[in-house]
Amino acid sequence: MVQYKWIALSNTTLGVLMATINGTIILISLPAIFNGLGVNPFAPSSFVYLLWILMGYGVITAVLLVTAGRLSDIFGRVRLFNLGFLIFTIGSILLYVTPGKGDTGAMELVVFRMIQAIGASFLFANSAAIITDSFSSEERGKAMGINQIAALAGSLVGLILGGILSAVHYIYTFTLFSARITLVFDWRLVFLVS
Repeated sequence: MVQYKWIALSNTTLGVLMATINGTIILISLPAIFNGLGVNPFAPSSFVYLLWILMGYGVITAVLLVTAGRLSDIFGRVRLFNLGFLIFTIGSILLYVTPGKGDTGAMELVVFRMIQAIGASFLFANSAAIITDSFSSEERGKAMGINQIAALAGSLVGLILGGILSAVHYIYTFTLFSARITLVFDWRLVFLVS
């Protein structure tokens, strides 16, 4: 049987990877997103959408990070890490199944990205804490390094995937990759960490 610490590391690393990929995936694909929505991002009435699509995910994640950490200390890190995965996945599914156009579509996109960001804040807040709890002091540095390499790699991979996926269709930049990882991910391992 696989040791608990390796299951914890793989789950937390996957969560951080997904969250960082989705943080940067839209930067390259913004022209395709706004063309697909039929919105001019530089029009005075639509400029707010550009700002929130660009910065909303990062702002919401950063603002909720400390709160998510404190709630996790109270209610359990693994439980709220799993909740973060669920919220993130729900946000991804909502982005995929809601093909809105115009200002309505842009507003839906902003709101559903915020839902993803709420889930990401729970993933980020609990990742290091779960690893710290799972590994001995001799192995903790290696485990944290692996986790942080995934975070840095996710930032780069998100840019690359954003360019590739937006060439196919803008909606894939939000859901294709994260939904595939979530579906491939063995949820039994997540609950085994509980």
